[in-house]
Order: sequence, then structure tokens, then C-alpha cells
Amino acid sequence: MSSEDSSSTTSSAKKISAGILLSRLTGLLRESLLRSVLGLGPAADAFAAALRIPNLLQNLLGEGSLSSSFIPVYSRLISEGKEEEAGKVAGAIAGLLIAFTGGLTLIGIFMAKPIAKILTPGFTSEKLDLTADLIKITTCGIGFLVLAAWCLGVLNSHRKFFLSYVAPVIWNVAQVIVLIIAISNNWEPTKAAKAAAWGLLVGGAAQLLLQFSGVLKLRNKIRISFDAKNSHVKEIVKRFNPAVIGRGVVQISAYFDLLLASLLATGAVAALISAQVLYILPVSLFALSLAAAELPEMSRNIDNANLLRRLDQGIKKVSFLMLITSVIYISLGDQIIGILFQWGSFSRDDTILVAATLAVYSLGLPAIGCTRILQTALYARGDTKTPAIAASMRVAIALFLGLLLMFPLDRLYISDGSLNSESGGLFSDWGPLSQGIRSLPENPHLGAVGLAAASAMGAWFEMFFLSRKTNKELPPRASQLSPISKLLPAALTALIVVTAGRLLLPATNEILTNVIFIPLALVSYIFIANKNKVEESLLITKKLKAESEKLRKYH
Repeated sequence: MSSEDSSSTTSSAKKISAGILLSRLTGLLRESLLRSVLGLGPAADAFAAALRIPNLLQNLLGEGSLSSSFIPVYSRLISEGKEEEAGKVAGAIAGLLIAFTGGLTLIGIFMAKPIAKILTPGFTSEKLDLTADLIKITTCGIGFLVLAAWCLGVLNSHRKFFLSYVAPVIWNVAQVIVLIIAISNNWEPTKAAKAAAWGLLVGGAAQLLLQFSGVLKLRNKIRISFDAKNSHVKEIVKRFNPAVIGRGVVQISAYFDLLLASLLATGAVAALISAQVLYILPVSLFALSLAAAELPEMSRNIDNANLLRRLDQGIKKVSFLMLITSVIYISLGDQIIGILFQWGSFSRDDTILVAATLAVYSLGLPAIGCTRILQTALYARGDTKTPAIAASMRVAIALFLGLLLMFPLDRLYISDGSLNSESGGLFSDWGPLSQGIRSLPENPHLGAVGLAAASAMGAWFEMFFLSRKTNKELPPRASQLSPISKLLPAALTALIVVTAGRLLLPATNEILTNVIFIPLALVSYIFIANKNKVEESLLITKKLKAESEKLRKYH
């Protein structure tokens, strides 16, 4: 890959990361206001249940599945100068999505009550009726969210990245405005829940319009049609089905994680969700952004030599970023979590549990980063089946290992910062703790750590499986472990420096600890990586020296 290509991809990834970060921040604000307005009462349960279907369908039909099947075909047509054909294909896919999501919307509206009963069999009377009413509103927004993913595919193919990923900010802001009005007028929860649902619908429409305005500016000859006979449309649909299956497996995995966590001591579900808030962040900011920036580029020119260069470069970049994130989460996770969550009834022992869960999750971050790049290379070649198979195998392995690990670890608990075990010890009996201990535990138990460990091991299996498949399709190349192994001395040095520093330095507040040790971890990581001639580290040092020279000349 030329330096110009690398610079272009890095710039695109930065734009995607910026958009994702803004949308995440507004999403946190939305969730905070939603909790303030609805609390944890019946209206909150009904609203959460009503979001399941649109969230599920968006995840199945939206960005991930559509991008992996649509962008490679559309990008290739553009690179070949077939603008008119590309417009026909994009218009046909949009038409098919409109027809399909329109049908789903009608089902959601007219079958709201039966759907509510299936989703929430434990809900009765007013709570069930409210859920059905909310489903009628939220399912109307399915088409907006899926078509927004279509816009993202078109814009990304034309290297217009920022608008696609910052657009969800509009979706969040619309809901934030409604929730602020609800708080200002002291609306009761049922009224506020319905208003929030309408805010979701309006926000989805606004998000779509913003992205569609970007599509119109491209001045492409896109005409909406229902032409399913076009050979390129058939190719996209053929790729789309395995991609949907792969996404479906991931959704089922998330459901089973929560199901398994519900068998553990109270607090396991909350610990998993709290740890995932931080765990998902680098995946979105680094792995997803790099993969999204690479997909249209890989798809434009899929000769083996070009794909190989981009694949290796992407893996080096994502390994560099994910490994230092793992180090920071492992060594400073308790301090970061203390700032975010440790107030009110959230104790120091709770912080330690979530930090342990996050640390174990973090062991899988480098593998997840490499997996995203490997998936992108396969998508560019038109292979959506292999990533779906890999995801299915990863989920099966994670579920098996999770069942194996979670009950023994649930016999360990944290009390006043110390690790203890229930009577009988770690392997006294395989199976859930007694109902009395599980329902009202005096201290946080470590069962969630077992599920996180299973997830990390599943991530490494998926990476090795995809690596083996890509090595068969592409010329002989270095293992995905090569960039990671080259960075291990730097990562271990940073981990030792931060751990030793925390032991030597008297206990301080979390903010000061992070201000001191996060930069220290970065400096030691980059320093040792430079010694080992790691390209990404040398590039950072070079840029810092250039900026320093500019400042020196300016002054």
C-alpha cells in the first residue's frame, strides 16, 4: 500500500471515529435522561420491550449486513466507471428494502398486541397495553433506520464517511429534546414513554433525511425500482443472506449471555452490561472505523497483491491500537470505572467486579480488531459465508466455555477489596448457587468474569479460523499473530510500568491516577515499540517531532 493510500485510509478512519464518538456521547445523554424520566418502573419496562423489534431488525438488516453485501458490488461498479449501472443497482436495492421493511412495519402495527405477548409473556393489563401501543410507534421507524444504512453504503462507497456516522447524533438529539420537554413539564411516565417513542420515530426520519441529502449531492443517477432480476442485485441478495445469518447469530449470542448471567448471583447482568459499555468503545472507534474505511477501498481493486497489502496494513494498525487499549483497561480499569459508576449504591467492591470483567474481556480485543479486518477482506471478495460460519462457531465455543466457567467462578466473591469463596470452595459443586445466595448476595460474585473469559477465548478462535481461510485464498503471508507478537514487549513493558507505579505511588483519587498513568502507559508503549521498529509507532514519533519542530520555529 502506498503512503498516499495509507494516509487516505487513516483520514477516513479518523472521520468515522469522530462520528461514532459524537453519536456515542449523545447516546449516553439520551440514556441518562431516559432513566431520569422513566426510572425503573412499568413504563421503562414497556419502552425497553418495544425497542426490541426495531433494534433487532436494524441489527439484522442494517449497517453490518447491508454494508458487507452492497458496498463491495457498488464500489466495484463505480471504480470500473459504470456509474449508470451502479445507480440502477443502488435504486433497486433501495426499492426492495422499502418494500420489505414496509411489509414488516404493517405487521408491527396490526399485530402489535400478539407481538407484545410473545416478547413479554410476563406483562399483564396496562403494562401489556402500553407495550403494544409503543410497538405500533417504534416499528414505523424500521424503514427509516434500514434506509439510513443504505445511505451509509452509498456514501461510504464514494468515500463520504463522516456524515454517515455522525447522522445518529440527530436521532439521539430528537429524543433528548422530547425527554427534556417531559422533564420540564413533569410528565407522568406513561405519557413520557409514548413521547419518547415518537421522538425515536421523528429522529429516525431526520437521520435518514440528513444522509439522503448527502446522497443527492453525489448527483448519481439513482432511480428507485424493484428490479430483482439485475445480475448485480442478485449478487448482493446472494451475499446478503449469509450476512444476515451471521448477524443473527451474534444477536442470539447476546441474548444467551444475558440468559446465562441471570442464573448467576444478582449483579452479574449489570456487571456484564457495565463492562461492555467500555469494551465496545475501542471496537467501534478503532476496529469498526478502520474496517469501514477499508471496505470500499478493498472492493475497488480486489487483485490479490492489493488486497494483501491493505489487509496486512489494516491488521498492523488495529493491533497497535487494540493492544494498548487492553493494557490500559487491565491496569487502570478500576480507576476508569470508579469515575464513571462509583457513586450512590455502587460500591468499591462493585467497581472491582466490573473492572475484573472488563480486564478479561480486554484479552480478546486484539483478536476482535484483527477479525474485523479479516472479515472486510472476505467481504471485498464477495465471501459473506465464511464470516457467518466463523461467528457461529465463536458463539458455540463461547457458550460452552461460559457454562463451564461461570458457576465455579460464581463461588468467588469480593468483600472489602479481598477475594473470598463460598463454603466448599471453587470446585465444590458445578451448578448455580443456592437461590438464597443468588437472589440476595451480600457481596459481588465473579460469575460474570467467567462469561467474559469465554467471550475472549471465542474471539481468538474466530480470528485464527478467519486467518486460516484468508491465507488459503491469498498468497502465502505472515500470521495475524506477527504484528501482535512484535508489540508484546511494548505491551508488557507498559503493563509493568503502570502496575509498579500504582504500587509505589500512594493511593490518590481516580482522576489523578488516570491523568498520571494513561500517558505513562502510552509513552512506555510507544518507546519500546520504536525500539522494535514498529511502523505505526515510528509514524507517531515522526509526526510528534514534526509538530514540535513547527512549534519551535513559530516561537
